[in-house]
Amino acid sequence: MKIAVLGTGLVGRLLAARLDALGHDVVVGTRDPQATLARTEWSKTGDVDTPPYAQWQAEHPRIRLLPFPQAGAHGELVLNATGGAVSLDALEEVGAENLAGKVLLDLALPLDFSEGFPPTLTVANSDSLGEQIQRTYPDAKVVKSLTSVFCQVMVEPSRVPGEHSIFVAGNDTSAKGTVRALLESFGWPAEKVIDLGDISAARAVEMYSRLYFTLVGALGTFELNINVVRSS
Repeated sequence: MKIAVLGTGLVGRLLAARLDALGHDVVVGTRDPQATLARTEWSKTGDVDTPPYAQWQAEHPRIRLLPFPQAGAHGELVLNATGGAVSLDALEEVGAENLAGKVLLDLALPLDFSEGFPPTLTVANSDSLGEQIQRTYPDAKVVKSLTSVFCQVMVEPSRVPGEHSIFVAGNDTSAKGTVRALLESFGWPAEKVIDLGDISAARAVEMYSRLYFTLVGALGTFELNINVVRSS
């Protein structure tokens, strides 16, 4: 499948590398490819040090770096791995015509670190970033998923031992089926993928982040998850 991953940070890179390893035709989208490749500074996500993009690109030669519009045009499936604060701006650059009719897997959280850790959300309770994206791009099939775990666990759920759950939310049943298949290819057991309903359920997934980051502080690791159990 032709897949566009929007965002060049650790989340986007891990997803792109995993999808490439699974045999997909993957491109990564960024605002300015030349500027992205020219950066020399390292960054840190969670407790993971991330090298400059050019270094990572050299290690993944099959994955092309493209401007947002070209990346969106390439992808049959589009993954939003940009920072939540800039997701709507990034998608505007991709262009509505390049998202129309496509499954748009939204991985972003609208985090606000201005008051320190754990972060708050810029939108909550009565709205969500997932819903904002769906309203802005009504012809796209937005599915919210994977935001409840650290990016390394997204693509390798076995990093957290035992059974644990992941969620999907979206208005289009077939789009959620596409995302389910992708999750299963990452190693998520089908029975642990829980459908929360329409895109309004993105509020619940995004708001879980407060508990997640509080658990990170309490347990000292980003590699954790919850398991939903119920009586038979």
